[in-house]
Amino acid sequence: MAPTARKNAATPHYTVPGLKPDAAAEVITVLQDRLNALNDLALTLKHVHWNVVGPTFIAVHTMLDPQVEGVRAMVDATAERIATLGGSPVGTPGALVAQRSWDDYSIGRADANSHLAALDLVYSGVLEDHRAAIEKTEELDPVTEDLLVTQTGGLEQHHWFIRAHLERPDGTLVTANAPTEKTAARKAKR
Repeated sequence: MAPTARKNAATPHYTVPGLKPDAAAEVITVLQDRLNALNDLALTLKHVHWNVVGPTFIAVHTMLDPQVEGVRAMVDATAERIATLGGSPVGTPGALVAQRSWDDYSIGRADANSHLAALDLVYSGVLEDHRAAIEKTEELDPVTEDLLVTQTGGLEQHHWFIRAHLERPDGTLVTANAPTEKTAARKAKR
């Protein structure tokens, strides 16, 4: 390996003061995964916005636009943090698809309850992975950890808006224990 070659694609030549390049590389890798997830979530929310139908169409349609805007702001903050750490954020569709560990959103044109049930699972997955990223960055970079904590709070609020439509009077969710988006959508129709 030539002296100027990178140890790996994520290891920056420089980073913020007080953070070693190897630690920055770990944080950049975590953030790239979160960038992919947030980009995917923004696109999925817009897909639902365009494909929701039924009597509660307008309520769900208009509820989703502020969520899309909020998630897009998170995308920008995440990409900018990668760049601040000396990395190069990758936001192309091909890279997102190649790097993600989850399947595409599986619901097309459908009623509001079906989409909300599927989105419940989408948000759950994003939130679980965000919390794991918080744990990974806790010791490495408290600034990145703070960014992820703030984002998680926003994502949890968006998720609450989705779940409020799926909650029964006893506090349980109609989507409880649904393993897939399509299963959750079917459970929401009962």
